[in-house]
Amino acid sequence: MTPVLAASNIGKAYPGVRALHDVSLELRPNEVLGLIGQNGSGKSTLLKVLSGMEQPSTGSLSLRGQEAVIWSPLAAARLGIGLVHQEQSLIPNLTVAENIFFDKPSPHRRFGIYNWRGLNREAARQLAKLECDIAPDTRVDALSFSDRQMVEFAKVLAIEELVDQPLVILFDEPTSLLSPSEVDDLFRQIRRLRARASIVFVSHRMEEVLEISDRVHVMVNGENVAERTRDTTNHEELYHLMVGSRRSDDYYQESGREPVGASSPRLVVRGLSAPGRFREVSLSARPGEIVAVTGVAGSGAEAFCRAIFGAEDGVGGSVSVAGEELAASALPDAAIRAGVGYVPAERKLEGVIVGRTVLENIVLTFGPQMGRAGLINRRKETAHALSWINRLRVKTPSPVEYVERLSGGNQQKVSLAKWLMSDRLQVLILDHPTRGLDPGAKADLFGVMRELARQGLTIVFVSETLEETLGMADTVIVMRDGEVSARFEDLCLHKPRPEEIVEAMV
Repeated sequence: MTPVLAASNIGKAYPGVRALHDVSLELRPNEVLGLIGQNGSGKSTLLKVLSGMEQPSTGSLSLRGQEAVIWSPLAAARLGIGLVHQEQSLIPNLTVAENIFFDKPSPHRRFGIYNWRGLNREAARQLAKLECDIAPDTRVDALSFSDRQMVEFAKVLAIEELVDQPLVILFDEPTSLLSPSEVDDLFRQIRRLRARASIVFVSHRMEEVLEISDRVHVMVNGENVAERTRDTTNHEELYHLMVGSRRSDDYYQESGREPVGASSPRLVVRGLSAPGRFREVSLSARPGEIVAVTGVAGSGAEAFCRAIFGAEDGVGGSVSVAGEELAASALPDAAIRAGVGYVPAERKLEGVIVGRTVLENIVLTFGPQMGRAGLINRRKETAHALSWINRLRVKTPSPVEYVERLSGGNQQKVSLAKWLMSDRLQVLILDHPTRGLDPGAKADLFGVMRELARQGLTIVFVSETLEETLGMADTVIVMRDGEVSARFEDLCLHKPRPEEIVEAMV
């Protein structure tokens, strides 16, 4: 059987780092090929090579049995290759129809002027392939994340009009921001798409890869280390291949966990409300306590945590840290002065500054505090930043590497290290901290959270899964439709049944 797409001995080098080395794979007709590996293993770089965003340093590509040189994403589209990005590539102030066709030739656009009726009609036809009824003239910034995901898919499917061959669709971490129900919808679409396409599916979540893929490729440090079929492997083996050790959910174990001491609350939130987002939400958290705020998409959990940090508008209620009251409508700088840190879920938009190095991102907020009399102690701030790079296992060829060249998970670690630089940090708020992290990096992060809690830091996090909620939290607050639907305290002593939390969510 001739592969639809084949990569042979692909290498890719950047200054100071080898991203890919001698990577080969074959994508067969109408199959889903899973691609897994830790953060920085080369998965996203390989997809960029396959989609024309990057050129390989060595090796070759073939498409449907013919050698292919893919110079750009437009060239890839003309060959029938489309990439669904991990962080969506849509332009928010354009309409759905404009986004679907802005990078493709269209008979409904001439000399920069649109035939809107024809463009919207054609966009509706692409959306209908996905059984999606989004209005083509809707601006993208008015859509939910899952609806924007559907527009991304329609944008790729529009490539069909450019070729007379089945498509190749590359999915780069498409589930990282989706709820479980939205993941189910996505998988339903992928199963439909495989009738007209061959698919490469990248994910950190091994259960998803095993569910949707026919074969699985494992990458480590820019190299192929194994290929398995779905029926001949399991979670345990894949974890071992990725991480190099047997799976160890130490961050979920109860051994060594102790109840939080009976000290006075450090963080006290009373009656926090934001119209249309959440209503009358309160919590208190002691030094060393880990509080999980959880709920389904739209529950208000994320907005509530942002509001504690002062990053939401129109908020009423009160927040106090160590007895110091902050205005609920205060800007984030008031929270920062009080010792509150916040790691956002949207790391590339809010967590790091692209165009700056890893070191610059880490020391940007608190590095100057390590100097005296207004003079920055570069040696001290660099040494402190390097210690957190090592403790969080940030994979970077150098501290002066540009942060946007790191994998998504490593950017997340940089965003966290920025706050851990502060010796005044009292409360750390983490919005989906494990989103985009591979299992090994997730275990590292939870180990750091446990260590910080033992040292007395108060942590509030929006959890990614029920497993994380039950395994990490001392207290769980469940939100539904913007309100608190349940509280579970002292989990070290009285752990609720999983179904109790699920019932409170829905």
